[in-house]
Amino acid sequence: MNILSKFSRAIAFSAGLGAALALSACGELPASEEAYGPSADGVDLRGSTIGGEFELTSNKGEKVKWSDFDGQYRLIYFGFTSCPDICPTDVQRFTMGLSRFEEAHPDLAGKVQPIFVSIDPARDTIEALDQFVNAFHPRLIGLTGSEEEIAAVVAAFGGSATKLPPDETGWYNMQHTTLTYLFAPDGSPLGIIPTDKQAEGVAAELERWVR
Repeated sequence: MNILSKFSRAIAFSAGLGAALALSACGELPASEEAYGPSADGVDLRGSTIGGEFELTSNKGEKVKWSDFDGQYRLIYFGFTSCPDICPTDVQRFTMGLSRFEEAHPDLAGKVQPIFVSIDPARDTIEALDQFVNAFHPRLIGLTGSEEEIAAVVAAFGGSATKLPPDETGWYNMQHTTLTYLFAPDGSPLGIIPTDKQAEGVAAELERWVR
């Protein structure tokens, strides 16, 4: 079954990056190479203070720290496995872009670690998270934790996540930031990857950053 057809409900969502970046989740990112650095498509986050150390649980049930990825570039996205459309679309785009980058630059392939952080720990069990990430990329890691742990990580990374009122069946949606961040091997923020530019744009953006 196609992963996108598996999540077919309508979704309400918004995006924000605090006062620093007022971005709409479905709008185009600002595009100025002079203003935002090495890319005409992405957003330069160098010098910002987002990110930081955390410890969460992986889709394999193992404890994982942010510092465990030291030495690797990190692509990180915050979403939830029962997301109807946006999350699987974004994750598919940035992982396909990563795969294209890996094919074109096999010597750099292992330098980029893709990460999916669940904002819905109540529903995203380790099993659900494992099934979700395995549908996209063999190296995609899923992370979850307690509601308090997730809230702290989302806030530290400049995002937002809010549970919406459930419908008559009890199903609820999540309103959340839908940005794909790129961090440097030392854990500092580099930029926002333009998933709206499809896999080709993602791969091109990685080529500008990863060395």
